[in-house]
Amino acid sequence: MKTDTRSTSRLRHDPLVRGLGWASALLGVPQVVAPAGFARALGVGDAPRHRSATTAVGVRELAAATALLGRPRPAWLWGRVGGDLMDLTMLTRALKNHNGRGVGRTAAATAAVTALTATDVYAAVTRTRRSTPMELTAATTVSRSPDEVYALWKDLERLPDFMAHLDEVRVTGARTSHWRASAPFGKTVEWDAETTEDAPGRLIAWRSVDGADVDNSGEVRFVPAPGGRGTEIRVALRYDLPGGALGKAAARYFGEEPHQQLDDDLRRFKQIAETGEVVRSEGAPGGKRARGEFPQHPARPLTADELKEALA
Repeated sequence: MKTDTRSTSRLRHDPLVRGLGWASALLGVPQVVAPAGFARALGVGDAPRHRSATTAVGVRELAAATALLGRPRPAWLWGRVGGDLMDLTMLTRALKNHNGRGVGRTAAATAAVTALTATDVYAAVTRTRRSTPMELTAATTVSRSPDEVYALWKDLERLPDFMAHLDEVRVTGARTSHWRASAPFGKTVEWDAETTEDAPGRLIAWRSVDGADVDNSGEVRFVPAPGGRGTEIRVALRYDLPGGALGKAAARYFGEEPHQQLDDDLRRFKQIAETGEVVRSEGAPGGKRARGEFPQHPARPLTADELKEALA
């Protein structure tokens, strides 16, 4: 109960939550007081069924406003998301069956509700304390010796060179470091970590300490590849994804799929270890700008047809 009380107090003073509460109030009052006029303003007409639907939506908005401004909880934020989806469904149906009068206003209302939905999803995910344990594994082979690959990974402050979502790693002690990373929806998370195992040429393991924005741990093993072909790098990561299963789904929808991130990071590490830099085409700029684009693809020679076209 104490945890729930603290959560309610935190949300009650949250500017975004309060802003959404007032938005619900400002939308709900005219929908309940003058449903016909509100429906006409949206360009959907004032037929009895439109007035009834508008009134029902207004009542829902006022209920959400009362909850978010009084005793806000994450459940009410997710309730707003559900209501937004209902509103989008009705507006999309209205656009499909529109008689042409006021269609511009209906389209504008649909765009506004779409933007509001994105805001509500962001608020619900980032204000939900539940988390989902994630376990990720990936591997790649690098044509360098285990000692060389270990030395490169051991240089923690170089990790952001190939881990696109890492902004900074700062060594703070013999076995401690501070990490700052980009998270979904434009957020930044930070944590302090400690090295739990360090076997030169074979293994590096770490874990976050108390107070981390995201609890995490992991290990990297460096195993000689068969036939003397270099080193197999085997990575295992474990962390709690904020927002629970819904947060995981939302992160994937907005292009932040964790498994793909790890595969991309290992591919860039392989390029740095073997060539000294990340290989990019003209269409894939360097640095953190690459995050907002499609995942990079391994460099490959031109095919015979591509070479002929290039020479022409």
